[in-house]
Amino acid sequence: MIVNSARFIISNTDVRKCPEEIKHEFAFIGRSNVGKSSLINMLTGHKALAQTSSTPGKTLLINHFLINHEYILNRAQMTCLFLLVDGRHKPQKIDMEFMQWLGENEVPFAIVFTKLDKLSSNAAKHATAAYCEELLEQWEELPPIFRTSAVDKRGRTGLLEYIDQLCRLPLETEE
Repeated sequence: MIVNSARFIISNTDVRKCPEEIKHEFAFIGRSNVGKSSLINMLTGHKALAQTSSTPGKTLLINHFLINHEYILNRAQMTCLFLLVDGRHKPQKIDMEFMQWLGENEVPFAIVFTKLDKLSSNAAKHATAAYCEELLEQWEELPPIFRTSAVDKRGRTGLLEYIDQLCRLPLETEE
């Protein structure tokens, strides 16, 4: 997938105020300071599309972006949810519980390890492998896994290709 255009649409706190266009939608969710905005900026090739902050907990709104005049990111109804996890840390209880809830409620999701530029290549492989091994203690199979860095653009092509594959799926509409 090549990102030809990207623009901010709206921010809000109420899911009822989300744009109503029928499009493939993707949510980027993660704990505070995991790199959600940086990942969106890296994927779209825009340094300041999503506002970044060094202050944890700064983003308190649902932010909507129109990508290639087709895809909206960060909304409650979605084609796929991307759970961002800082690749430098062991699995956190809250992340594990959230993934369990997603699985039980059949919400499609992928795991995106972020900030891997802060580790050596070997340490990044070891840390993400250990995280996945811990997940496999509770899961029969893992969701799609992506290893990324907003700094060196690691994982950008693979993640965009996955989004492109999902965008080729038929849209579900309510009858």
